[in-house]
Amino acid sequence: MSSAITGVILAGGQGRRMGGVDKGLRELRGKPMIEWVLERFAPQVDSVFINANQNLELYARFGHSVITDEIGGYAGPLAGLQSALSKARDPLVATVPCDSPFLPADLVARLAAALQARQAQLAVARTGDQPHPVFCLCRRDVLPHLTQFLAGGGRKIDAWYATLQVIEVAFDDAAEAFSNINTPEELLAFERSR
Repeated sequence: MSSAITGVILAGGQGRRMGGVDKGLRELRGKPMIEWVLERFAPQVDSVFINANQNLELYARFGHSVITDEIGGYAGPLAGLQSALSKARDPLVATVPCDSPFLPADLVARLAAALQARQAQLAVARTGDQPHPVFCLCRRDVLPHLTQFLAGGGRKIDAWYATLQVIEVAFDDAAEAFSNINTPEELLAFERSR
């Protein structure tokens, strides 16, 4: 696919399950989780935004533009996507979470191929029968629709997806790549596993 793609790492949550600590900045094997994500994700896109709502100066040190949610109250991943869509100049925007350090190296290429082939508005990764909604690629022109959904109080990502032409892309060959780290216990398990 020839269209340029803006990548967004979603790090805008409060990290409640991580004990109130910003997940993207928690260290895994000697470096912050967001650094692991950047190493895999940045080569797949033309530019990167980091969506964060706290520790902005720390995230800025990673060398990419840091953007905050346009709506307050830690409204979830859709608020981060809305902010990215409003600031992106490319026709396509890809999102990944900050707590999945082993995401597939071909994630964006596979999502883009499916989006193009099906002329969908949004492509989302799936393993087995489990979609992974924060691993997505969408067209920037869905922004007005998303803004309207959020303005109406919508917050659930799957409820918004249900209103779009969505293609789910199987990643059964890389199921482990979608492991995310939400709690101190999960972080410890990953520290010990390799």
